[in-house]
Amino acid sequence: MPTIMVDATQNTCLTDSTKVIDSYLPFPYSQLLLPLALFLIVYFFSSKSHSVYLIDFSCYLPPAHLRVSTAKFIEHFEICGIHEREAIDFQAKVGERSGIGSEACLPLSVHQIPPDKSLSRTREETETILFAVVEDLLSKHNVNPKNIDILVTNCSIFCPTPSIAAMIINKFGLRSNVKSVSLSGMGCSAGLVAVGLAKDLLRVHRNSLALVLSMEAVTPSGYRGRNKSMLLANALFRMGGVAVLLSNKKQDKLKAKYRLRYLFRTHMGSDDQSYQSVFEQSDDAGEVGVSLSRSLIHVAGHALKKNITELGPYVLPISEQLLYGRSIIRSKICSSTIKKEIYIPNFKKALEHFCIHAGGRAVIDAVEERLRLNKEDVEASRMTLHRFGNTSSSSVWYELSYLEAKGRIKKRDRVWQIAFGSGFKCNSAVWECISELDSSTRNAWSDDIHLYPVMVPDVADH
Repeated sequence: MPTIMVDATQNTCLTDSTKVIDSYLPFPYSQLLLPLALFLIVYFFSSKSHSVYLIDFSCYLPPAHLRVSTAKFIEHFEICGIHEREAIDFQAKVGERSGIGSEACLPLSVHQIPPDKSLSRTREETETILFAVVEDLLSKHNVNPKNIDILVTNCSIFCPTPSIAAMIINKFGLRSNVKSVSLSGMGCSAGLVAVGLAKDLLRVHRNSLALVLSMEAVTPSGYRGRNKSMLLANALFRMGGVAVLLSNKKQDKLKAKYRLRYLFRTHMGSDDQSYQSVFEQSDDAGEVGVSLSRSLIHVAGHALKKNITELGPYVLPISEQLLYGRSIIRSKICSSTIKKEIYIPNFKKALEHFCIHAGGRAVIDAVEERLRLNKEDVEASRMTLHRFGNTSSSSVWYELSYLEAKGRIKKRDRVWQIAFGSGFKCNSAVWECISELDSSTRNAWSDDIHLYPVMVPDVADH
């Protein structure tokens, strides 16, 4: 049997070293050295990787000659002769009650007589919006397009070949190894879906810049039939878009505006009512449009409830969580004949600002009531709807831009963006302001911000 040799000198040295450490570190501190070292190592690597910073964003400001008042909207359709009188009157009524003002814009293709829904005009609208916001954002921060590592675009109705992402790569000369994705059919909540995808990619690819572009093409989505549920989209959607620059680089924290704290996505598409609440389809005459069902507000409320159930534990103080939990328990154990109202948590105790998708007056009203918000809390949403209309996936960014222009966002404030979209989806993003913002910095609101808020007549006034 082989003999195992032990280095007695080495063993003695190790023993002596342990005695020295023990002599300086009273029990049990010497026993905690290894766990403490392991904790520090884990903390170092976990804290190193997961911050996503929003350096800046740029919203598209359409030129004044593209503005469409309700009167002009009606006159245009009368001249075109596309719609019957009943359809024109219905769209006029929706437009008057929508909360959309005379400053909101439609692309040049819609101003033509008759409106031009062609592929070339749709591409022209897309290029006009996205090229402008990307140019503005990159030039403002002196970013070389070749330094963009991740590109995510979203547009629901327009899905060309080559893709919208390829359109941007070609125009600005992005690198051949840029990670690019084009999303389509995701509805008005696609902007936050795109941010979520960019966030996930940034977690994988270190020291990277991500460019996120969100818009909806109005040109091809105009409906020419008589189905009222499909005529609604004509009266609500307007021209707009946004470019957002994200980073996971530690050095970019110094110049970033916000840090992404939470992002939750809720998808209610497993039931038919939710799935069909926003639905692109053909009518009996073969005319294609997007149908907005009567159950849309109910579906949106249900989706919001699910979404805040996920978000709440991460942002709400313990006191609000306990009140909410108690009301849930009471509703479960009480007799079915006794209705117990579920407590709605006070999110104003956790979040300072709210950007609710400006899909229409009814959507904003419903969220305001459900979350027990006041008029100032939803001011950014109402004014965005009034000034820009429903710009789909970019609307929550126009709202954030409004709050910045008003100088309301302070360092350490938290902003909650709430977006709804087809499918049916409710998505939330919570951003923390990490810098002192300068309200004099120009954005899409700068020229007119002194005019807002404006008084928007109630529906009952019409």
